[in-house]
Amino acid sequence: MKIGLVYTSTTPELIDMVEQEVKKNIGEGVELLSYKDPSILAETREAGYVTATAAGKLVTLYMNAVADGAEAILNLCSSVGEVADASQDLAKYMGIPIVRIDEEMCKDAVRIAAKKAGRIGILATLPTTLEPTKNTVKRVARELGQQVTLVDGLIDAFGANQEEFKSLMLSKASEIMKETDVILLCQGSMAYCEELLAKTCNMPVVSSPRYGAIALKEALIQKGLL
Repeated sequence: MKIGLVYTSTTPELIDMVEQEVKKNIGEGVELLSYKDPSILAETREAGYVTATAAGKLVTLYMNAVADGAEAILNLCSSVGEVADASQDLAKYMGIPIVRIDEEMCKDAVRIAAKKAGRIGILATLPTTLEPTKNTVKRVARELGQQVTLVDGLIDAFGANQEEFKSLMLSKASEIMKETDVILLCQGSMAYCEELLAKTCNMPVVSSPRYGAIALKEALIQKGLL
């Protein structure tokens, strides 16, 4: 079975974690087809929104995965998640699910927050990731019949080395923890900080790679392939 993994970032931590989670959920025998175009994220960051050309490049990666025989596609960038949403009708027509890495994570964050005061702290290093993720959280909250309050946690850490990144993440999480019931990590590349933040802040923390892999498995089950 072939799975298309579509990246707009080539962060080694993200790639390693995603591949581990997919194989853990679907099996070691799965063939992972990786498609990477960092210019999509770079163009989105520069413009402050997903431009038409950036969206077109992303859809081209989806189509390349389809042409190469992928049974499903995992979209691995939250900044362009709304392009994945806009592609769902085509995905259904082709019979090739396009799964967002962060959709189920956002739903679970809403469920966790709803058991308390409904407050979700959202950590991100890019405004172009923060805003689309907030939109997704608001949408899934409506779908789940819940009201949530979102607390922004924008961190100036893009490009920092791993240790510096952990320190900046922990500082921001500690700053907002009293205002939140669950912390959501916008970017999949943040996932290696999840356990540290959860233990230090003593609160639920969610990150997307494991949720994306589980959602991908569910899509393949629905398709009758697992």
